[in-house]
Amino acid sequence: MNQETAAPPAELPSPIPNFTVLLSPTPRGARLARLLATEQLRTWGLPLDAAQHIVAELAANAATHGRVPGRSFRLTLYVVGDTLRIEVTDTRGDRLPRIQLPSAEGDSGRGLVVVEALADRWGVASGRTPRKTVWAEITVPAPERGRPCSGASGGLSQGTRG
Repeated sequence: MNQETAAPPAELPSPIPNFTVLLSPTPRGARLARLLATEQLRTWGLPLDAAQHIVAELAANAATHGRVPGRSFRLTLYVVGDTLRIEVTDTRGDRLPRIQLPSAEGDSGRGLVVVEALADRWGVASGRTPRKTVWAEITVPAPERGRPCSGASGGLSQGTRG
């Protein structure tokens, strides 16, 4: 008699906490990016200070320098291990960001200086023409298990898998 023993089911790996949303390249869209990111990070139980400032600066840059009428910019947040990655993708791949020292009397020009100061790493990745993604990474505590861990356009957390 042949007897087969079934192995216990393997535990599914934890999903990668992620959130993405398309927003209009306007000051209102940039503000909404910051508000949505803050709420998502709060839902994940992650520290807010550095991340919300980075999102605000990258979204403002997308709305100001990456603006193409009729084309949205995308905000993506995800956590792998102890790293939160913030990505802002716009459709001005021809305009790459660069840090420049702002003038003392200038009202703008400090965004990437702020990102440089708060992020552990940051950079730019070219995408399919005409896109580019400006990204920043910061070290954070791992999200708490059992917390909602995914989001999609039009909504915040949508539940957990597993």
